[in-house]
Amino acid sequence: MTNLKILFTVVATLAVFTFVANVIPQVQSAVPREIVLSADMPPEELAAIGEEIYAGAGGCTACHGLGTRAPDLLGVVGGVCATRVPGQSCKDYLWESLVNPTAYIVEGFDPIMIDQSIVSSQAELWTLVAFLESQGGEITVNADDFAAALAADDAAAAAPPPVAVTDPNQVDAVALITAQGCLACHALGGEGGMVAPPFEELRGQDPAVVREGIVDPMATINEEYSAFAGTMPTIFGDLMSPVELDVLVDFFVGGSGAGAEAPGDAAEVPPDSAGGSR
Repeated sequence: MTNLKILFTVVATLAVFTFVANVIPQVQSAVPREIVLSADMPPEELAAIGEEIYAGAGGCTACHGLGTRAPDLLGVVGGVCATRVPGQSCKDYLWESLVNPTAYIVEGFDPIMIDQSIVSSQAELWTLVAFLESQGGEITVNADDFAAALAADDAAAAAPPPVAVTDPNQVDAVALITAQGCLACHALGGEGGMVAPPFEELRGQDPAVVREGIVDPMATINEEYSAFAGTMPTIFGDLMSPVELDVLVDFFVGGSGAGAEAPGDAAEVPPDSAGGSR
């Protein structure tokens, strides 16, 4: 009798779990689709791909759409982009805004955006332009724009990869900071942005923490600049060689490194005055 009770309990339990499993809606995991770009795509298809990039891999919504970090774009930018700079078309304005974002700053916002060609191909950038034009305007991105972009992307892909720097004496810390666009947000020697901690505030800090702040910007957030958390890309650990990162960290925490003369006179700041490199 005891064995029968155990068997009945097991069967009943399995039946309940089977019933529950069948009544709960099954959700299939979304696998990111591979995006194939070609010059003969219709404008609407380009814009649809651009929308995917805008809302996903491009990271645009980390700032745009909040109304505080960057201008709202959806539904409006296509209707106003041609009025931003006299004599500049909407398409050209949007392209320049992506690859040279500090060329024109909308009043009331800070220059926190980096050159998007660092993280996206030219063809992907043109899909973004097409999408943004569609937000209140007419898509004017054409096959010629796209063909030229694809050719440039193919040439870049075919070019030999840059030789990784292995000699720290070949790394100019200030030149590296400038090349990576760090001064769009951070200040050095009184020059640069003000939406992230000045680099002088990193003097004397733990090198491991500073390195982590470069490769994983969200690891630690400086409360004074928390309104801009998430704006720093996570790509810099890949864009620089380990030796370049070492020189940069040494420069930040101790002011050393080849070419370490910062613009202006950098004053020493106590190590505990502010933390993080975001």
